[in-house]
Amino acid sequence: MTRLTTHSSIQPDAKPHSDKLIRKIAWVVALGVLLNPLNSSMIAVALMRIGTEFQVNLATVTWLLSGFYLAGAIGPSLAGKLSDLFGAKRIFLSGLSLVLLSSVVAVWAPNFGMLLAMRIIQALGSAVAFPAGMSMLRAAATQQGAKDDPNRIASALALVSIMANVMAAFGPTLGGILVGSIGWQSIFWINIPITLATLWIARAWLPKDQVVQEATIANGTVAAPVWKRMDIPGIGLFVLMLTTLMLFLLSLSDGMSWWLLIVSLITGTVLVWWEKHATSPFMNIHMITSNRRLRFVYVQYIGVNVVFYSLFFCIPLWLDQVKGYDPKTTGLLMLPLAGLGVIMTSVAVKCNKRFGYRTTIIVGNLLLVASTLLLLLLGENSSMLLILVVNAVLGIPNGFNNMGLQTALYDVTSPEETGAASGLYVTFRSIGSILSTSLLGITFGGGIRSEGLHTIALITAGLAILLLIGSISRVRPKV
Repeated sequence: MTRLTTHSSIQPDAKPHSDKLIRKIAWVVALGVLLNPLNSSMIAVALMRIGTEFQVNLATVTWLLSGFYLAGAIGPSLAGKLSDLFGAKRIFLSGLSLVLLSSVVAVWAPNFGMLLAMRIIQALGSAVAFPAGMSMLRAAATQQGAKDDPNRIASALALVSIMANVMAAFGPTLGGILVGSIGWQSIFWINIPITLATLWIARAWLPKDQVVQEATIANGTVAAPVWKRMDIPGIGLFVLMLTTLMLFLLSLSDGMSWWLLIVSLITGTVLVWWEKHATSPFMNIHMITSNRRLRFVYVQYIGVNVVFYSLFFCIPLWLDQVKGYDPKTTGLLMLPLAGLGVIMTSVAVKCNKRFGYRTTIIVGNLLLVASTLLLLLLGENSSMLLILVVNAVLGIPNGFNNMGLQTALYDVTSPEETGAASGLYVTFRSIGSILSTSLLGITFGGGIRSEGLHTIALITAGLAILLLIGSISRVRPKV
């Protein structure tokens, strides 16, 4: 019988953990976290250029989105497990290195297949920052006695949240300027200085890992190798479930392939059974099923990201194809969404501290309903002023939703669950993003028109209403 105990924490003999140290860790984590949302949204204004470059249609080029999110759904949970085995700092640095490598190769990709492969590697590398970073923040907070008081590290959580939200929101603007000035390759070049700087700062500022491994060998058995503890069957089932679900949703626009849905449901059922019985599960099913408040956070986060990314990708495409704006103009028209997102995140932090995350989530969902309905005002003859106003309003709810849910995640999980719960948190964000790309393929598959934009507005508004009802009836802060 083999017993293996591993954990990653801040070294006890390091200097005492102060608020200053937590802020330094938060800054490094925030720099690492920004890479995933930046690269997920920046490509929105480059899709048509890339499609033309490699002579592929919209349905094919959107796999740069779907593949990114599919890999991003796997990476966080793997990162949580690997952080426990090898240390959160080491995994954090490894993820940054993957982003650096994939960005360099992507610039010189000779074909679409190679570019897609680099996007997948980029997603895997950038997705590890949040779970590894949250583990390091939790370790520092625990050692200074702040683990049971979310408000004591509210500033650190706010910094991570703001950085992620700002980069996701500024992605199309930055991407539009880069693509319009240099070309689509520039959205990969931009990662190189960011990752190099973050690697240097992380090595200097992050405390060393302490990885403790204890193995008890009995009856001649030995500890299982690392690859067996990665739950490869679970990962395979998870990928198959999401891929077949995504293909089924895409088939809705030209004849439903029901067999794909059946395969997805069967695979999902087998996945749940397997993960419940696996010795080292890829997904902690027990943690999800036993914690009602955590389930609520995950469901809300999926829904919020379906809405957010559906709008984030459909608007730049609509501006490009229907309004005929160039990438620079499209990026600048998306700028108010980013600006209001930054301002409202700061407001959300204050709301969080004064009224609690329950109120913050409810306000975010209420604003989400109102803002999505404003898309119905846009059409072929819409002025730039109207587009700017609508985009500005769309930026308001994002700060409230993300700040409230991130604080709720911290509050409803125990210290030992933080790494795994944070990994699943990012995984569920990717699931929401995958569903949004499927919605994009369904509505814009036959061509990008204002009617499709309005369809997305109605669908996302309906989902936002469900999120609002759920947040009013189910959110309960921990007492």
